[in-house]
Amino acid sequence: MKAKTKLIEKLDSQYFWDVNMESLNEENSKRLIIERVFSLGKKDEMKSLLEYYGRDEVISTLQNLNYLDPKTLNFLSKIFNKPKTSFKCYTRKQLTKQHWNS
Repeated sequence: MKAKTKLIEKLDSQYFWDVNMESLNEENSKRLIIERVFSLGKKDEMKSLLEYYGRDEVISTLQNLNYLDPKTLNFLSKIFNKPKTSFKCYTRKQLTKQHWNS
């Protein structure tokens, strides 16, 4: 991890509509920051996160999220060259019984 910079100031506050931006901390809110930026963010913001947290830490965090929308999951699977089955959200979805399809 690089020297502490104000990473949060570089991110669009719209990603954190439900959180007080003043209370966000790069370390304590790491999971939320990574999830929101990779689900809603732009390429340069994703690159900033990879530089700040490190590639392995970002991938590990993303793989352990309980939910990712299908488009984000597919995107992450492709850019990090990881099978969808390596993501917790994918295996959880497969284990959840679907009552019916409409």
